[in-house]
Amino acid sequence: MSSVDAICSAAAAAGAQVRSQVPLKTMTTFKIGGAARAVLSPRNEDQLKDILRACARADIHPLVLGNGSNVLFSDAGYDGVILHLEEGFSDIVLEGCTVRCGAGVSLSRLCRFALDRALTGLEFAYGIPGSVGGAAFMNAGAYGGEMKDVVVRCHHVSPDGTPGTLSGEGLGFGYRDSAYKHNGCVITAVEFALRPGDPAQIRAKMEELIGRRRSKQPIEYPSAGSVFKRPPGHFAGTLIEQCGLKGTRIGGAQVSEKHAGFIINAGGATCADVRALIRLVQDTVREKTGVLLEPEVMML
Repeated sequence: MSSVDAICSAAAAAGAQVRSQVPLKTMTTFKIGGAARAVLSPRNEDQLKDILRACARADIHPLVLGNGSNVLFSDAGYDGVILHLEEGFSDIVLEGCTVRCGAGVSLSRLCRFALDRALTGLEFAYGIPGSVGGAAFMNAGAYGGEMKDVVVRCHHVSPDGTPGTLSGEGLGFGYRDSAYKHNGCVITAVEFALRPGDPAQIRAKMEELIGRRRSKQPIEYPSAGSVFKRPPGHFAGTLIEQCGLKGTRIGGAQVSEKHAGFIINAGGATCADVRALIRLVQDTVREKTGVLLEPEVMML
């Protein structure tokens, strides 16, 4: 029995859902990728602990996948273990103005929850196509707001199966970065400190921002969001547009004509298409401007 098979057996024995040969294009917003060898979905923290202990015994580090909104998988698929937190990690609990939210909850659902209870602070996150756990993991942000502005504590399970929390400076939030990108722990829940607000104003702000997204971003096409990190002193999309790359296409991958910071799956794009287009954009922008664009998308 292989190490991955042993982990799958331990997951099944713990009561978690175990799936094999799952098409990754069905689990990502890019709609690209081959098959995942093993996708494990624990239904509670105890099952997650058992899976992580089995991974530790096999010296395999699992990949945690939320809504798959910031990843690009290989056309050959993924031969490791994917953890998908959804059922069992979807509760939202309110205590005063603090919201504790399961890692598997979508940001849109969380924002609507806050709106319904007249709590402000999360408007910037409405429309970000990710999960709460993934957003905290990468300190997701938009329109002047970031997770670091509202997250006060993250609950997690460490690689050896030990539960714990991080808060304050321990969260290590930076630009599209957090301590969780480096410590191997799996986020299970996130606590947000929000403020009382006017429901009409909160709703209006959310509608304004989602309107801006629809008008300026190619949300009608599969993509992984902004492809590149914001280079110091510049905007990636502006640099790409200035270099005349809008609409440039390799295979099914295309630099969006609506927002040059996005590479879209214009139809039948492969991982190889996207990677080739990323390299072309990087080389062209560096040659013409001297700026090296660093990918924000995780390429697996």
